[in-house]
Parts: sequence; C-alpha cells; structure tokens
Amino acid sequence: MPKLTVQGVGEFDVRAGKRLVKALIEDAGTDQLHACGGQARCTTCRVKFVDGEPKNITEAEKETLKVREVKEPGVRLSCQIACDHDMTVELISRLEGSGRKDQGSPVADEIEPAPEWTTR
Repeated sequence: MPKLTVQGVGEFDVRAGKRLVKALIEDAGTDQLHACGGQARCTTCRVKFVDGEPKNITEAEKETLKVREVKEPGVRLSCQIACDHDMTVELISRLEGSGRKDQGSPVADEIEPAPEWTTR
C-alpha cells in the first residue's frame, strides 16, 4: 500500500491506484481544489512534488500544463496521477483563501480523460 505524505498534514496509507486528488480529499482530509472534476482542464488541483514525482504523465496533463504555462519543476495535476508508489506532496491549490464556494465537481474513480501515457 503506497504511503502519501502531505507536508503540514501527515502521512497516509492509500489504496494502490487511487487518484491522488481523491486521496488528498478522502484519505488526507485536505481541501484540495478540483474545479473541473478531475478532467485535466483547469489546473486547480495542482500539487508540488517534494519526493516521488511520477516519471510518466498523461497527454492531457502535459498539454494543460503547457497551455496554462505551468512550468515550475515538480508541479503536477493531482487529478492525473495514480497513487502507485510512495510520494510526498505540498498542497499549493486549496479551497482556503481561494474565494471559491466549494472544492469542485465530483471526481470519478478512474483518471479522465482516458490516459495516454508519455514522459515529461
């Protein structure tokens, strides 16, 4: 079972394959944003990897990061990452202080859109 460490929050066991955005909300109890419902369209679910950043990336995430000009090393979309190994992240996109009324639309269990994997 992979371990998810969220800086300033704690360490959590996560079901292998669970989407990171869902693990942050359901397992870690954070207020991680996900305005588009985990569709790799909005970048509100951004996290910064401290350790364990996946080498693979979905084409959808890669394109969205490019279009939105998100270039900071280690910054990824939590909706496009499966928890399949130990990882440590820093929350950088939270409900608190965002001015939004809620965290976002419901997120499906599987990565959407259907992932086409590539490298960064």
